[in-house]
Amino acid sequence: MLPSLCLIGGGRPSGDGAELHRKVAAEKWGVTKADLKRLRRDVWKAVKNGSIVPTELDPFDPRDDIFGPSIYTINEQYIKPVTAEAGNMSWALMKHPKGLKVDLFVTHAWQEGIFEFI
Repeated sequence: MLPSLCLIGGGRPSGDGAELHRKVAAEKWGVTKADLKRLRRDVWKAVKNGSIVPTELDPFDPRDDIFGPSIYTINEQYIKPVTAEAGNMSWALMKHPKGLKVDLFVTHAWQEGIFEFI
């Protein structure tokens, strides 16, 4: 049985992330291409409204929609806060609390721009 989840403002699940990770097998920690496209749109909006900002380690140009902020920056300034608010589960399980079978594995460089990756 999966842990109890409820939706928080914006439609994200809220619950016990540690329990969710124990209950859902790792091979079901997947996301869709549509999820990644949505992430790109959400990140672009966050850059435009100043929620994601350049840092000393990642002095990205907020006007750049080709490379964008590094994946490290996105993880620190977007993924971690959003998933913490939802209960500290991974972004994949936040998007798909019952899990989504992985059928293709894609890797990335942490310093790669998020827009370049997506």
